[in-house]
Amino acid sequence: MENFNTFSDRKGTRSVKWDKVEELYGSEDVQPLWVADMDLEVASPIKKALQERVNHGIFGYTFTDEALNQVVIHWVKSHHNFYVQSDEIVYSPGVLETIHMAILTQTDELDKILIQTPVYHPFHHMIKRHNRTLVTSPLINTAGHYTMDFNDLEEQFKTGVKMMILCSPHNPIGRVWTIEELKRVLELAEKYNVLIVADEIHGDLIYPGHKHTPIASLDLATNNQIITLMSPTKTFNLAGLQISYAVIPDKKIRTQIKNAFVRFGITMLNPLGIVALETAYTKGEDWLNQLTDLLATNKALVETTLEPYDGVTVTKAEGTYLLWLDFNGLAMSHDELKTWMEQDAGLGLNSGIAFGENGSGFMRMNIASPTAYVKEALNKLTQALEEKAKDK
Repeated sequence: MENFNTFSDRKGTRSVKWDKVEELYGSEDVQPLWVADMDLEVASPIKKALQERVNHGIFGYTFTDEALNQVVIHWVKSHHNFYVQSDEIVYSPGVLETIHMAILTQTDELDKILIQTPVYHPFHHMIKRHNRTLVTSPLINTAGHYTMDFNDLEEQFKTGVKMMILCSPHNPIGRVWTIEELKRVLELAEKYNVLIVADEIHGDLIYPGHKHTPIASLDLATNNQIITLMSPTKTFNLAGLQISYAVIPDKKIRTQIKNAFVRFGITMLNPLGIVALETAYTKGEDWLNQLTDLLATNKALVETTLEPYDGVTVTKAEGTYLLWLDFNGLAMSHDELKTWMEQDAGLGLNSGIAFGENGSGFMRMNIASPTAYVKEALNKLTQALEEKAKDK
């Protein structure tokens, strides 16, 4: 059994989550539950493999090979029923880096790129930084359950959208899109010739009763117009080792993206990242199963703890270790909510408005920590809610 109960002190490790707390929230006393990495040690086999690689003592230039491809191919086939050919795989340091290259090579300046808000905030920024036109299709929130607005999506596609960045599973709302929903997206993308860039980095983190389906695994004619982005980094808490891969069936698109990486001098992976990927996908299954149990426990704890409190609603996540909390019932402006969360509750969560205007009044909470740490945060939050209720 892995030890998910011990809390490791991450301060002093140049951790974005921990060593930037005062800079971001104005006080070292704020408890961070924001950036999407885990306060959990990696799987023991990964640790061992990395230690052996470090003990080797030489960290020269690296390359990827067919053996690594086969590890990836087996993982996506066995976990997601996704059949990938070796020559379709393109490695990179990260999912975002590949999205940048896709935008640069598959669209021109001022071309329209669509995202479904509220959604992972870097999508907004990268589209604007490349001088593309940001198009949003807001998701429909019905009593805490989000769905795609297919009528709006089609209307937006009609205006000449060139690319859609699909977040699947969706961050921050935690939806795991159904096959029916994904097929409808594909039908519209084919009808209006829209390239789909599918960020599926959270695809291994799914709660019981739900199943992640890679959109490219569906047998439709649009298959070659999809770029699928995956990585072990979210699944196995390896973000700092910077390794990911894309599945790109279309040879022309694949060659253009590969050439773009070369132009920008991104031609090699971190040697430790390669070891981590290979070990995670061959020896990390037990750890992942235990992690899924922990996340389910933490999610249920948050839901049951906050259920009695007026003014806050927990969106029922189907995947990811991120919870989307709705505080609109507290009748505060978003700025007031943010200040209250940091100063009264003493918690550092992600501000919902960063994910889009329809994130106003929401906060994103990371629950990938020992349960005791999540309980500590909930104690602070419920105490602040009770104090606020007294002030009415």
